[in-house]
Amino acid sequence: MKLLPLVASALSLSACLFASTGAMAQDAQPKNAPVKNIVLVHGAWVDGSGWKPVYNILTKDGYHVTMVQEPLSSLDDDVAATKRVLDLQNGPTILVAHSYGGSIITEAGVHPNVVGLVYVAAHAPAVGEDESDLGKGMPSYTSKQAGAIKKTADGYTYLNPADFPKDFAADLPLKQAQFEAQSQILTAAKVFSAPMTVAAWTTKPSWGIVAGADKIINPDLERWYYARAHSHTTVIPGASHSVYESRPKEVAAVIEDAATHAQQ
Repeated sequence: MKLLPLVASALSLSACLFASTGAMAQDAQPKNAPVKNIVLVHGAWVDGSGWKPVYNILTKDGYHVTMVQEPLSSLDDDVAATKRVLDLQNGPTILVAHSYGGSIITEAGVHPNVVGLVYVAAHAPAVGEDESDLGKGMPSYTSKQAGAIKKTADGYTYLNPADFPKDFAADLPLKQAQFEAQSQILTAAKVFSAPMTVAAWTTKPSWGIVAGADKIINPDLERWYYARAHSHTTVIPGASHSVYESRPKEVAAVIEDAATHAQQ
């Protein structure tokens, strides 16, 4: 009879251990589970608000989405701002970028939380390369237009507001494009010539979107980047450089594909 309390105690301990193990099993995510964290990085001359149409779709579909607001003062500053946001993620993350943001995620994408990269009409240089030199090999429509890209006395660039609607955002409503032209974030010229010190796409899976009517980055350069990186590539015909705003459903679909397959 004296053994009964001991037996009861042992059974109770076993039950607790079983419950604890069960809880840990519930908390553990399978390696091939879809990724739920998405971090969006904007490019030059704009800010993170342009991601709102994509954000709305992704959050409705159950993703945890965060926008990075980079200072656009140097590549190092922009990478640091991105890594700061990546540090706040609670697990595996898909890192997405538009335009110059592609250079940022090429550097910041080595962060341990990042399991996949999505380039949206974006640059993807290799180690030692910079987007300015690469762009000279396959120049864009805008880069060939004298006076389209302006520069301040202290070395910051912006797109001529008169050219912005047709060059950056030809498939957005005119009033919206004109507003964005007047709300540009001036961007340090040196960010475009900063060489990569790492290239995350060499070690992590990537997806790429070609904007078929892009005038800011030559669509052929986008194709070349993504072919070299062995990215899963989607071409959106007729899309301007503002493809993430004008075609958010197609862009969100690629991001969700990355989230589904990055860990498989």
